[in-house]
Amino acid sequence: MTSADKSAFGVYVHWPFCLSKCPYCDFNSHVRHAAVDEERFARAFAREIETTAARVPGREVSSIFLGGGTPSLMAPRTVGAILDAISRHWRVAPDVEVTLEANPTSVEATRFAGYRAAGVNRVSLGVQALDDVALKMLGRLHSAREARDAVAIARRAFDRYSFDLIDARPDQTPAMWADELKLAIAEAAEHLSLYQLTIEEDTPFFGLHAAGKLKTPDEATARALYDVTQEVCALHGLPAYEISNHARPGAECRHNLVYWRGGEYAGIGPGAHGRLDINGMRQATATDRRPEAWLMRVEANGHGVITDDRLNSVERADEFLLMGLRLAEGIDPKRYAALAGRTLDPRRIAVLREEGAIAVEADGRLRVTQAGFPVLDAVVADLAA
Repeated sequence: MTSADKSAFGVYVHWPFCLSKCPYCDFNSHVRHAAVDEERFARAFAREIETTAARVPGREVSSIFLGGGTPSLMAPRTVGAILDAISRHWRVAPDVEVTLEANPTSVEATRFAGYRAAGVNRVSLGVQALDDVALKMLGRLHSAREARDAVAIARRAFDRYSFDLIDARPDQTPAMWADELKLAIAEAAEHLSLYQLTIEEDTPFFGLHAAGKLKTPDEATARALYDVTQEVCALHGLPAYEISNHARPGAECRHNLVYWRGGEYAGIGPGAHGRLDINGMRQATATDRRPEAWLMRVEANGHGVITDDRLNSVERADEFLLMGLRLAEGIDPKRYAALAGRTLDPRRIAVLREEGAIAVEADGRLRVTQAGFPVLDAVVADLAA
């Protein structure tokens, strides 16, 4: 980790509203049939930013991520107001990365020039599939054509853009996925986020799956799909830099690297999480998930924080391990030892190395291998034990 990484400070802003709730989604997103009072929310975001900055003054913001929900439902002036509030209360790096998540419907795509003018310099598009049948199954409101049109508009408006795709969909074969990936890479330029479909509790897909009405690929097929992802992306110059994220060298999402490298970040908005370093200790913060409840808390108290826990050394070290081993670059065991007050067990490292799940680099860095990534949770659990 470089000195620049150690001083990296990110700001995550959560816009919780969507046009509709996707049947696979367990994120903190909400559908409102009445118009959202954006000006009132913008004032609340600014107030929570002010209160958070008072707790961690003097930071220089290296990345800002507007996530959701669907942040591209915000008017560009709302985005501008949030970015202005951040720059009022913290220094903002001259090369700050400002990402906005967007849905590729034609209505939202027309706003891209407005977001660029407001200060956004990177957009992440929730494409999810480049196939109309799959998009309908996933409950998406756009067509494959609309998605590609939105990508073309993003390409004209922004120097940097990315999009998400979901694989391990019902009836999907490795050959079909390889073709879709090649099409995506031709459109994507520099960055792709590729996730296998997971069935989460409390989603419509969970009930359908439990009733046998939604069949996802078996374990062997899911592994084959994962292997295809690695092969096709590497072949086309977008190797995995994190278990689900692929980029051309230098085009990695800097904001997400703050998370995975164990950096410091503020969480602003309903249901946002943060990690703040205060008096040499790390605070884990979380705000009220309910948008209107968060709004009222901020208006009454200046913030919507409902969880503000100090992480002990073991918790902080385990989090560093869990996040850092997601990265292809791995972790520095010396940093783990400094956080935990103990070293990783060399016997466990030796066994996992023998099994081919991890590798130890010449400089001592520990990283999970291509073979180890599909069983990452087990690897992390073994090392943390």
